[in-house]
Parts: sequence; C-alpha cells; structure tokens
Amino acid sequence: MMPRVAVRGGSVGGLLAGLMLRDIGCGVEVFERSPNRLEAAGAGIVVLEATLRYFVERGVAAPDEICSATDWIRFVAADGSTVHERRHRYLFSSWNTIYRGLLACLEAEYYRLGSEVVGFADHGDAVRVDLAGGRRIEADLLVCADGIGSASREALFPEVAPRYAGYVAWRGTVLEADLDAGTRAALENAITYQVLPNSHILVYPIPGPDGALQPGRRLVNFVWYRNVRAGDELAEVLTDRRGVPHRVALPPGGMRPDLVAGLRDDARRLLAPVLADAVIGVAEPFIQAIFDIDVPRMAVGRVCLIGDAAFAVRPHAAAGTAKAAADAWALAEALERTRGDVPEALRRWDAEQVALGRALVRRTRQIGDSSQFTGGFVPGDTRLIFGLYGPGR
Repeated sequence: MMPRVAVRGGSVGGLLAGLMLRDIGCGVEVFERSPNRLEAAGAGIVVLEATLRYFVERGVAAPDEICSATDWIRFVAADGSTVHERRHRYLFSSWNTIYRGLLACLEAEYYRLGSEVVGFADHGDAVRVDLAGGRRIEADLLVCADGIGSASREALFPEVAPRYAGYVAWRGTVLEADLDAGTRAALENAITYQVLPNSHILVYPIPGPDGALQPGRRLVNFVWYRNVRAGDELAEVLTDRRGVPHRVALPPGGMRPDLVAGLRDDARRLLAPVLADAVIGVAEPFIQAIFDIDVPRMAVGRVCLIGDAAFAVRPHAAAGTAKAAADAWALAEALERTRGDVPEALRRWDAEQVALGRALVRRTRQIGDSSQFTGGFVPGDTRLIFGLYGPGR
C-alpha cells in the first residue's frame, strides 16, 4: 500500500513531488501558505533535462512549447568584441511558465492554497502535521519543499545556517521589443557573458510574460554577480525603498532609486554596449543575495527535505530547479521499489541525494569563488557549462 503524503510548500519542487507521488498511487496533499497562485516576477531559469522530465515523459508539453533556445555561448569584451564563442544549445524558460505548467497537471483538491504548515511531529508510525488555524492531519510521510528559508530544516537541523557567499545577483528582465534592433540581433541566439574583475554578467532570452516564444515577444533576462561585503554593506543593499530590511532578496519594485541609478551608471561605464542596453532597459531590477546551505541528512524519520530546503546552491550550474526535480523523481522511484515502505525508501534515497547535493554545492562554490574572488573564471572554460551532475550533464 502506498503512503499518505503531505507536502509542505507548493512551489516548483513541492508541485513536482506531489505530482510524482500521486502518479505512483500515494494519497497526496500539497500545502501552500500563499492564498493565491504563486508568481515570480522577472525570474528566468536555464532549463536542464531533469526540470523538463515530467513535461516530456507525461506528454504535458514539448520543450519547444515552453522554452526558448540559444545555439551559442558567447563571451564579449567591454568594447563589444567577441572574446570566445562555441556552439552549445541551451534551453531557457521562466519560473512562472514551469510553475503554471505543473500546476495545471495537479487536481485542485490536492493543492491547498492558503494552508500554512506551522509545525510537525514524527511519532514513528506517522507524522502529525499542524496547520495554521488549528487543523491537524496525519501522514505516513512529510515532504518539506519550503525553500531556502525552510522552517522545516531549522526544526530538524537547528545548527545548520545559510552561509553568505560574499556577493549578490542583480537581476531583471526587459521585453525584446523594447530593445534597439541591433541589440536584439546581437543577443538573439546566444547566452552572452562578460567577465569583469571580481564579477561576471550573463544575458539570455526567456519566454514572454504570457509564455510567448517568438523573437520580439520574449523577455531578455540578465544576471550580474557583484561583490557586497557582509554586515552593514549587505544590509544596506537589501533595505527596500520604504526602509524595510530583507534577509535574502529584494523583489522587483523594491530597490531604492539610488541603487537603480547606480546600477545603470555602472552598466554604462563597465559593460559591453549590448549588455548595458539590456540592463538599462529593465524598469524594475531586483537583487538576490547568494548563499550556500547544506544539510548532513535529507531524511529524518518520516520527514524529508527536498530542493532548496536541503541544499541551496549557487546559481552557476543553473541546477537549482533541476536538483529539486531530481530529488522528487528519486523519492518516487524509491517508494515504488520498496512498495511504499517509507523508512526503507528514505534510507535508500537519502544517501544518493545527499551525495548529489554535496557535489553540486562544492562545484558551484568553486565556480562562484573563481569569478568573484580568485580570478579563475575564464571565457571558454568547460567547467562553466551548466549541468546538474557535471558540466553539460
């Protein structure tokens, strides 16, 4: 008999877990604290095979229906000249496109909006899950997909704390149609990098706000990694225009006007013209601080952590969403192999997924440090090719 499963968190990782566990016969409820469907304004993602696996294997959507694509990796100098290029195909999408596609696959009765998990207790043969408002349920397995700020991780591993990497990602999107025709043409079929002292930037096309994939209707997404010292300097950058401090990120529209103006001035001064155009064209850039998080285990009793709740990795392998997907697939496969034996399935699953998480943290830390601190981030280095299991894998 397959177990009853509660999933804490209804973002992409939680949705994938809910879908895959439902598909193997588990009774599933996904609890999302937000009362409304989730949105992630301005969030473009590189799409790896694990992220697309559910869409492809279940016949939900073909990659070219939800992803834009580029055929070239290109590095440019400050004057716009090409430093290095190689043919390599990447797929890109937006967080919203992936989320909406998965949500459409899960029946509404399994996806509980406005349902916040506020605590849990593992009683050995079942897990009690406490919801805001006083409701309690019991499950055979609790899957915690509550993200980088995971309260579940804090409860299981209070000694584990996010470690600030020493830099932030400035991000944003602009409509292709709003860019100069020459800029659009230069950026259209490539992921374009520029390496700067202790920094790098990348720019690539993603689906438009309505999911449009036609050139001209897409968005251009930029990510610019810049060093910010821990302490007062980081706190200042993460304080929004109303004076409210944030711990991890400032959303679009939250940045103070002086920071937006400074970003645009730096783009004009430091970046290749086509990259500067993309950055300056963004109406509401936003900021994400970069952290490392890793846990000693992903499963404790009948409770497990997946995705960023367990391992929050730097974005340099473009594998965060893919790791959450791989965690969910592996969990479903382990439960199938053990015919629903939760303790045995988690024992098998934990060792493999922890090893994957540790390897990914180590690899992305090396790439990030080489860009921001040690100077080893070199155009054309094959280590920089995105992948969950290794460069290009």
